[in-house]
Amino acid sequence: MDKSEAKFQQSPPLKTQRIFHLAQIFLRLLAIGTALAATSVMVTAKQSVVVFGTPFDARYSYSPAFKFFVFGNAVACGCLILSLFYVFVLGRQGSSPTKYFFLFIHDLVMMSLLISASAAATAVGYIGRYGNNHIGWVAICDNFGKFCDRITLSLILSYLSFLVVMILTIISARRSTQIQF
Repeated sequence: MDKSEAKFQQSPPLKTQRIFHLAQIFLRLLAIGTALAATSVMVTAKQSVVVFGTPFDARYSYSPAFKFFVFGNAVACGCLILSLFYVFVLGRQGSSPTKYFFLFIHDLVMMSLLISASAAATAVGYIGRYGNNHIGWVAICDNFGKFCDRITLSLILSYLSFLVVMILTIISARRSTQIQF
């Protein structure tokens, strides 16, 4: 009876594998979509206003943190597309824990990239929305409301992408724990 249980644990039923691969594909497509949407919303975030007769522009490219945000989300989106192809290959070739370990490492790096880019942009966005009286930085969102709203939407999409990639990381970690040394 021990041999049949061990064999059952090493090769899960076909239905379980199919559900797992469909979940991987769906979650990766969701992460790709939200990261791509966050990138495009941030890139198109710009606004011009005239204050006391002087024109002012607000663009994402004026902030290194926002540039890092765009770059981080774009790289994560591209790498998630590549990992989607890897998942398709895993679905056709059969799944081994060693192959899922590489997927786990990939997901972990993408998760780290997304959270660091989102955190950097959140810090700058917070200062833009509320300012910092101790240093003398004034809030700009009173004048650039449309710009700040687009930044907020982009951050929400990026954090959603992070959460999806975190779920993928947990799933990949669970699958790779069956590696036998």
